[in-house]
Amino acid sequence: MAGSETYSELEQAVRARFPSSTMTLPKTGAAAATLRLAALAAFLSLTPTASAQQGAANGEWRHYGGDAGSTRYSPLAQIDAGNVAELEVVWRWKSDNYGPRPEFNYRPTPLMVDGILYATAGYRRTVVAIDAGTGETLWTYRLDEGDRSAPRRNSGRGVAWWESDGMPPRIFLVTPGFHLVALDAASGVPVADFGDEGVVDLRRQLGREVDLERAPIGSSSPPVVVGNVVVVGAALPAGGAPRSAEMPPGNVRGYDALTGDLVWTFHTIPQPGEYGNDTWEDGSWEYTGNAAVWPPFTADPELGYVYLPVEAGTHDYYGGHRPGDNLFSQSIVALDAATGERVWHFQTVHHGIWDYDPPTAPILADLTVDGRRIPAVAQLTKQTFTFVFDRRTGEPVWPIEERPVPQTDVPGETTSPTQPFPTRPPPFDRQGVDPAELIDFTPELRAEAEEILTQLRHGPLYTPPSLVLEDGTQGTLMVPGSLGGVNWPGGALDPETGYLYVQSATAPSVIGLANVPEVSEMDYIQSRGRVRLRGGGGPQGLPLFKPPWGRITAIDLNAGEIAWQVPNGDAPDYVKNHPALEGIDVGRTGRPDRGGLLVTGTLLFAGEGGGMYAAFGSGGNKLRAHDKATGEIVAEFELPANQTGLPMTYMHDGRQFIVVAVGARGHPGELVALALPDR
Repeated sequence: MAGSETYSELEQAVRARFPSSTMTLPKTGAAAATLRLAALAAFLSLTPTASAQQGAANGEWRHYGGDAGSTRYSPLAQIDAGNVAELEVVWRWKSDNYGPRPEFNYRPTPLMVDGILYATAGYRRTVVAIDAGTGETLWTYRLDEGDRSAPRRNSGRGVAWWESDGMPPRIFLVTPGFHLVALDAASGVPVADFGDEGVVDLRRQLGREVDLERAPIGSSSPPVVVGNVVVVGAALPAGGAPRSAEMPPGNVRGYDALTGDLVWTFHTIPQPGEYGNDTWEDGSWEYTGNAAVWPPFTADPELGYVYLPVEAGTHDYYGGHRPGDNLFSQSIVALDAATGERVWHFQTVHHGIWDYDPPTAPILADLTVDGRRIPAVAQLTKQTFTFVFDRRTGEPVWPIEERPVPQTDVPGETTSPTQPFPTRPPPFDRQGVDPAELIDFTPELRAEAEEILTQLRHGPLYTPPSLVLEDGTQGTLMVPGSLGGVNWPGGALDPETGYLYVQSATAPSVIGLANVPEVSEMDYIQSRGRVRLRGGGGPQGLPLFKPPWGRITAIDLNAGEIAWQVPNGDAPDYVKNHPALEGIDVGRTGRPDRGGLLVTGTLLFAGEGGGMYAAFGSGGNKLRAHDKATGEIVAEFELPANQTGLPMTYMHDGRQFIVVAVGARGHPGELVALALPDR
């Protein structure tokens, strides 16, 4: 017979799972207790059998994205619409002294386990353990890599956590010089029986021989651990003007979490006999590099799958040296994490030449679409699409159409005649160049914007990069630009409603190509023409297009529709104070920020900033709490600097904290913790 304590626990579980429920049960008598338990058990049995992505569990934050499914969601609800305006800074952890010089674009998202935060800091990527309640530093670790080159020399985005029965928990780090390090979570001491005294050199066993000290390969994202396998990606230098097509490959590898032994390698550029090798024509698979996974990974521990957002092969804007569709570049790929075998894939861009990498971790969601329960995975893209698949099979949740796109006229280049377009959900920001959308606050500004457009090739999405011509067009105007409508901060999912929240920017790019033999062996590399999109990219440094220039969008993934969309922030200061707009109220235009999002049981949090991936006119130190159902701003408060990392939340000693990394020009990076006043 269950007592009142058991009943209370069950009722609380129901309330947590179904916050809008009005269920009531009798509360007196033995028969009533039996009835209550039976009714509660039956009620709970009506919940979906699929394992929903319920976000960060137990008041902690054990994964970079909150949970393995990268939802960036926590059900914590102590901070709500009624008290969020009372948030105050309760501690600040400064990164000034964790490196040879201060870092300003500070991008980590800490983990929180058992009352301790784990984060990275400084250009040498020191790992730090921090008391979650006070901000006190508990231990630090840094690997001395000497003079080894580091193409991604920064603090990185964070670390990974692993624990197994009978084993002390471990922290896994990828260093700037591309080592995988296993640390004892309690002490920060390297695990002696992992690799070579706790360290595995990731420049070995790449699949091609590379200079172990100078190879241009590293990673800024943490690994992901699925079962007992640590999955590691890579990142290489930006690819607009590579010296040659021969670059290290971006293979994805799985390592034994206990020993550090290499378990498997997945060739993102398939080798002979592997699926997709024929999509690298003329033997281009032999020398082309990149096709790496530079964003964070996502995993489904129950399926045992890991989902890879794979970038393009070498050279972001020209592919004459790599004819074919080039699998698995610019694809989402599902692997069996235990074996590294491909389960399914979908290529979001064929033969990519726009730098439209999938820039962010895929997001897992359990959806109900037309009465069907679907365990799904959603991939946000730079081109402002949301591709949604059954994460078990790769079957699209809604049809994806291959549609004709403009073709290149660059010598030696052959583009794909079609590209995939999802039919649902709609794009969440601008796509392609529509002259009707040029800035028009005054006739003079509109005329100047039209003049800029005459000097550039332009058209719909996937208009190819073009040559810079002495007496002709000066390249192609791309919308979204190469930084994308969305970049690595990605989105956040509310698993209770199926709403996917996205922070996006309208930030065009001009991509021109030229032959520059003194710079590169390649036929063409990125080259600036006479048209420079100074400032905001348009007339007199103002934006080229009408507002909004930054948005927050709520996508109902169950319906495949946009639920709401609001401008993200006020007009940038340079717009409000621009002499050409004197006397004109431009309204709430939104800023092209990439601050990143956090969803809780009650609110959506969105900050300004976004560091190096934010566009001109972005930035600011505001953090806002929004109503999740409407986008309405509930509260707004100031941080010490711009948001540069992604926010997270946790419960510690009965108090909910929100922690976010901030930084700005002249303001070294720090972690800032907010909470309600301690009463």
